[in-house]
Amino acid sequence: MQLVDELAAVLRERIYSGRYPGGARLPQENLAAELGVSRTPLREALRVLEQEGLIRVAPGQGARVVTGDVATLLQAYELRAVVDGLAARLAARLRPSPARCRDLRRVIATQRAALEPWSPRAYTGANVDFHEQILYLSGNEFLVGQAPLLRMTAQVFAPVALVDPARAQRAIAEHEGIASAIEDGAEDDAERLARAHVQTTIDELRAEHDADSPDVPGLRSTKE
Repeated sequence: MQLVDELAAVLRERIYSGRYPGGARLPQENLAAELGVSRTPLREALRVLEQEGLIRVAPGQGARVVTGDVATLLQAYELRAVVDGLAARLAARLRPSPARCRDLRRVIATQRAALEPWSPRAYTGANVDFHEQILYLSGNEFLVGQAPLLRMTAQVFAPVALVDPARAQRAIAEHEGIASAIEDGAEDDAERLARAHVQTTIDELRAEHDADSPDVPGLRSTKE
């Protein structure tokens, strides 16, 4: 299984990095030749990615990287709001050590450094690191298990139109507030701020796409 895990890790990182964008075909014959492996372990690695929701395998069509339409994005972010909120609450309850808090602040500093000159890739990477650290700070293994959802929304389904310096600067300020609440052990504030942070993305996504997209039952904004 080690080879299968290694292949899955390589393909997963290529999807997260954008080398294989949403909708890209992943022909097994070409991949096997490129990676220097037989198709059997490659097929198993693709099955792992399919179980993680990163690819879809259709009979006669092969494997493709998933794409996120508006409805899918909204559903994913609705779940993110719950996951991120609970993770922030539990992290605040555990009161991370000063060293762990400094790590969280260091990630925010990396985000801020990506503003000038503007680097969407560096910002997105640091954004994922920030939220992933909070999952780990929660001390809850089931929340940590939601890391693929985080990476899927932020790196695979990422609504590129929402990533710009102005929005990034606002998000960084929100991250500062979440980090402060966690450091202070303010559970209610940490959860409220983390949920509001994701809800802002939901609201902006709706505003960007409402003209072209049908309403999605059960996903109306809490700010409407």
